[in-house]
Amino acid sequence: MTVITGSTELSEINQKVVQDGEILPQVKLKDGSRVQTGTVATMLHNINLYNTGVRGEVEDELILAIPTLFKVGMFELFSVDEWIQGDNLGRRFVGEKAKAFLESQA
Repeated sequence: MTVITGSTELSEINQKVVQDGEILPQVKLKDGSRVQTGTVATMLHNINLYNTGVRGEVEDELILAIPTLFKVGMFELFSVDEWIQGDNLGRRFVGEKAKAFLESQA
């Protein structure tokens, strides 16, 4: 069984998009790897924060989500280059960090 890098930390980060007392589980994908649920919702929330000028911790959280986003197919739906294009600063940030992640895996 493979646990995606950052899953434990994402568990805590992703709590910011659910009501107090709710716990988001990790799920096992068909290939046996485990991913943290709520990562896409939290990413969208963090992109909105980034777009309002929030940086620092939000940037760290977006970067930490990237391996999970790759694993669940987010960058198959929209390519890294598509994330970088356009005028949405948060989306571009995620795309640039995803590109750097890909390059580091090569």
